[in-house]
Amino acid sequence: MGTRDRYGDIFAGHERSKKTPAPRVTAERDLVVEDAASGFCGAVVGFDRSYDGEFVKLEDARGAVRLFALREAAFLIDGRPVTLVRPAAAAPKQQARSASGSTRVAGLRARVAKASRIWVEGVHDAALVERVWGHDLRVEGVVVEHLEGLDNLAERLTEFEPGPGRRVGVLVDHLVTGSKETQLTTGLGPHVLVTGHPYIDVWQAVRPAALRIEAWPQVPRGEDWKTGVCRRLGWGTPQDGWRRVYDAVESFRDLEAPLIGAVERLIDFVTEPDRPGDAAGQGPR
Repeated sequence: MGTRDRYGDIFAGHERSKKTPAPRVTAERDLVVEDAASGFCGAVVGFDRSYDGEFVKLEDARGAVRLFALREAAFLIDGRPVTLVRPAAAAPKQQARSASGSTRVAGLRARVAKASRIWVEGVHDAALVERVWGHDLRVEGVVVEHLEGLDNLAERLTEFEPGPGRRVGVLVDHLVTGSKETQLTTGLGPHVLVTGHPYIDVWQAVRPAALRIEAWPQVPRGEDWKTGVCRRLGWGTPQDGWRRVYDAVESFRDLEAPLIGAVERLIDFVTEPDRPGDAAGQGPR
């Protein structure tokens, strides 16, 4: 006769005394639980961490929010003890599209720069082009440079010597009929393409909705435009205003259509293959 037969199951009491661990439940947002100690019942709305551990934030039906330590079997769901665990951090999703709306190239390594260039008038123009089209430009190996003023264009073109495989695309502010900008950018040859937008400054090519303003203010001729805009909008100095403008642009959707079209045309121009007639000066005009 075995031990169990002679004395009964002498281990039965010990086995029954073992506690079954409370099931572990991921504390997803809006999960309703009850704190076992206090009886406070609420939905999960967040988490906090301090030197003495992690805490879950619960919000009750009245909107009161309290913190509770994430301890073993500290909460109840339908009257049964559970151990809440914080959700695992989700891996960041790779954007399928770049800020310009083009297909994002995974694992991109910048190509060796082409001889062709895109020139813009100033540093703000260059920064906004980079912010929206930077991915595309690195895919194509195109460098954007600023002229420090359109008055320098003729001298820079003389130094650069545009030609086949060595094109220049120029982005110009306030390119409207009869303006000084139009006069400075005509008759530059088949290997130079000038595009632009009608706005006084590239700031104005940012949609007002992106900046949460109703419209760009009118600034009288003779007053510095950026200074006048910042004064009327309460933005402080032009440096403060520029930070607002730059931070408001996340994608092409934050820009006006004339600027988008102008930059896209320049990228196409400086990246398209030369045609047979280009060497003889018969390239695109």
